[in-house]
Amino acid sequence: MQIYLPIAEVSVNLFLLLGLGGIVGLLSGLFGVGGGFLITPLLFFIGVPPGVAVATGANQVVASSVSGVLTQFKRKAVDVPMGLVLQAGGLAGSGIGVWLFNRLTVLGLIDVAVQLAYVILLGTVGSLMLMESLRAIYRARRSAQIRPRRRSHHHGWVHRLPVKMKFRASGLYISVIPPILIGMGVGILAAIMGVGGGFIMVPAMIYLLGMPTKVVIGTSLFQVITVSAFTTLMHAITNQSVDVMLALFLILGGVIGAQIGTILGGRLKAEQLRILLALLVVAVALKLALDLLLPPSELYSIFVERR
Repeated sequence: MQIYLPIAEVSVNLFLLLGLGGIVGLLSGLFGVGGGFLITPLLFFIGVPPGVAVATGANQVVASSVSGVLTQFKRKAVDVPMGLVLQAGGLAGSGIGVWLFNRLTVLGLIDVAVQLAYVILLGTVGSLMLMESLRAIYRARRSAQIRPRRRSHHHGWVHRLPVKMKFRASGLYISVIPPILIGMGVGILAAIMGVGGGFIMVPAMIYLLGMPTKVVIGTSLFQVITVSAFTTLMHAITNQSVDVMLALFLILGGVIGAQIGTILGGRLKAEQLRILLALLVVAVALKLALDLLLPPSELYSIFVERR
């Protein structure tokens, strides 16, 4: 059953779109990731132009994060002041990212730039995840009983910066400069790559800012929703590249897949899940790299400019 996507200007099988949304939703339920870093390259593979895939993929991130942040609010696991500071940086970064996106589009480099960025990002993240998962399995097989150590809150360079603010939910009194910079970096990634950035923000919040784990996930989702929604709006206004039909079917499949993933997640071991995710991320990075290196099957294409 083929449907025509008016903004992407391609015809795609309806069940394929629902399946892609379901796969990303399944991963969200299994691994607790938003899936933005996978849905965009998967859209590349079915012929959706990178500009449309990036702008529309941000919708999937928003939809998959809303229910999660509502649950975190009920648990009182969201540091709202920290989230607002991260959002301020994220909105600024998103504006910069959309400007860069538009400049690359004008220069005709956006397709290559987005795909290359995904190859580097997914290749790095997937390799690190795979190595960490293999080390975890190795330690488990050796049955090494490692006594957990309490993380010491030593005062590093972050605590010596000016413009400090108290974040009660996180138990921190630190400068707002590092959270703003982290938010800006994630905002730029969201605008150029269509990702939520949680897989970068969460480690940065834990290891750089020293936030307790119990409030990190909720605060990250709180920031991701606003920045991804703003990014989608900016792309829709400046590029008219958000395909509502595409977003609708992806979200529908994602909701169903997330429910299945949540059920399956409780039946598999954490180490096995991490290895599966890492292998999937590396496989997507390799496929994108091959698409960049190998000559295309059609050397010439005809584009019709819309007025």
